[in-house]
Amino acid sequence: MEDEQFELRVEPMGWRIRVSSDQPLMAGARAAGIELPSSCRNGTCRACICTLASGQVAYRIEWPGLSADEKREGWILPCVAHAVSDVVVVAPKAISLANVG
Repeated sequence: MEDEQFELRVEPMGWRIRVSSDQPLMAGARAAGIELPSSCRNGTCRACICTLASGQVAYRIEWPGLSADEKREGWILPCVAHAVSDVVVVAPKAISLANVG
């Protein structure tokens, strides 16, 4: 899979950053100074669960820790979700570690 860059917008703060399709959303956010809640970083603890308001993500593991119902309702695990388009996530517990715009 070729590395592409997409915009990740984190709501309700309105932070906008660029993320690589080669890394999970959480890793891209952290590199840009945004800390999403986390514990395991492999899709099992669910500490990072948030809502995908728009866009598309893909998982590179068979079991990303979400039920079929949760996926249909728009929940994602950004620790293992990769952007395949520009995405907007609702993550009210995210914090900025830098001056993110």
